[in-house]
Amino acid sequence: MNVEGIMKKEDIRKSARDLGVDVVGFLALGDYKSPRSPDPKSYLPQAKSIVVFGHRMLNGALDSKNARFNIAGRMAVMDTSKAHLYQMARLIEDRTGKPASPVLSSYPLDMAAPTFGLIGDISLRHAAVQSGLGVFGRHNVVIHPRFGSRLSFTALLTELTFESDPPLEEELCNQCGLCVEACPGKALDDEGKTDNMKCLRASQPFGIPAATGYLRKFIGKSPEEQQALLKDPFFMSLYQASFIGFQYTCFNCIAVCPIGEKR
Repeated sequence: MNVEGIMKKEDIRKSARDLGVDVVGFLALGDYKSPRSPDPKSYLPQAKSIVVFGHRMLNGALDSKNARFNIAGRMAVMDTSKAHLYQMARLIEDRTGKPASPVLSSYPLDMAAPTFGLIGDISLRHAAVQSGLGVFGRHNVVIHPRFGSRLSFTALLTELTFESDPPLEEELCNQCGLCVEACPGKALDDEGKTDNMKCLRASQPFGIPAATGYLRKFIGKSPEEQQALLKDPFFMSLYQASFIGFQYTCFNCIAVCPIGEKR
């Protein structure tokens, strides 16, 4: 049901799809369960629902062996979904007068202890599954019946009241194990768990550990050695990452998943 009859699920779905959003799911806040994420009402005290949006990732980026193409696809879907999220939040607020808080697919993150950026404000994976947009696979990523693992999710936390969409009953993962084999960091070896640090070390070669490690190498070196370090291509990649943001260069577990229409 909807508050005051101002916006129905169908209104939001149509508006989102007109923008280019591929899938939309609705989740009553009482049905949202995430074992590690904070209480959404700590952000929006009168929140009642989560509206989840999914955008298809680009096959040409995921399947490329060029890391820059991989990152470009990631940045493109993040930028597009961010713009659509703002437009949908504006639409809901303008029509209903109710606030809508945006939940992006990645950063900004809470980098303070004890989570250190490893836990989102809202678990988009859990919200997507609980709103009927898919099921968890062996790689702990959401698998959708049509798009497989190739969806990037965002969400709006809203004071509008919606009933949850029915969960997907079909078991989509065929337990082929391709994702486990393809993980260079061995982050999926324990079923039902992703080792975050192993994943980050393999997928973010220009992340915080790499940057701090390079600084340690730089400190105490002679001017000639420092000059050489500043000309090193790895330093230039770190510099590029400093203004691009977190760069994932590995999407193997998503790319090898055989479920979905692409295959």
